[in-house]
Amino acid sequence: MTVRLRAHHLLCMLTYVGKGYSPAFVENYEVIAARLSAGEEIELVAGPDDICGPLTADPKAHCHGASVIERDRAAADAVARLIGSPLPLGARITPSAALLTRLRKTFATGEIRTACSGCEWSSLCDSVADGGYRGVRVAP
Repeated sequence: MTVRLRAHHLLCMLTYVGKGYSPAFVENYEVIAARLSAGEEIELVAGPDDICGPLTADPKAHCHGASVIERDRAAADAVARLIGSPLPLGARITPSAALLTRLRKTFATGEIRTACSGCEWSSLCDSVADGGYRGVRVAP
């Protein structure tokens, strides 16, 4: 199987510690985090993805908004620069220990956080990164 993720969730998964928009959202994310931790391949998609699932029934949910689409573009660009390879839609990525470590290191320094500007979860992510990523659910 493959976990379908929009680009900005490549960043969100780095600091996910079991908090989210609703109990259903968190329950779903926990399952996805376990799959990613097991090394399940990621497929880059446009728009709502496997993490967004519990929110997609609401047409006003932020996952349908233009600002989130821009966040996806910025995240894809930042991660592509880091890995030295383009990340077009449909690209497949394996969340290896080496990749997660590299992403977290550059996330903590701010190098790949352009997409996080204006995100309501940014302060939580700052705290998780500053705390050495203790308690993260996606682990190699």
